[in-house]
Amino acid sequence: MTDKKSEWEKSRDMLVASIRGLGFPDELGYEIAKQLGSPKAMDRMRAYLYNVKPRSAELVVDEMLAICSDIDNWRRKKAAEEANAGYNELLYYGLDGGDESD
Repeated sequence: MTDKKSEWEKSRDMLVASIRGLGFPDELGYEIAKQLGSPKAMDRMRAYLYNVKPRSAELVVDEMLAICSDIDNWRRKKAAEEANAGYNELLYYGLDGGDESD
């Protein structure tokens, strides 16, 4: 558990440093890290900051919202795929689950 926590903290600190390097306050970086929630999302945000070098906090926040939206869409897609797989299994095996020992 501490390994994941240290990974998260390292990603957060790197994101905050990137945001500070563009002239924005550290607080913005901390809030964005909190909203993004995962090291992978923070790395994606850092890549955006490195490549685009946005000049306004609005652009930074807009990208954070886009990343959060992508993550939510991915989660919904995975949940729908799982539900569909369960439904297909139900159609194929029926309600008894394919148990033929009866």
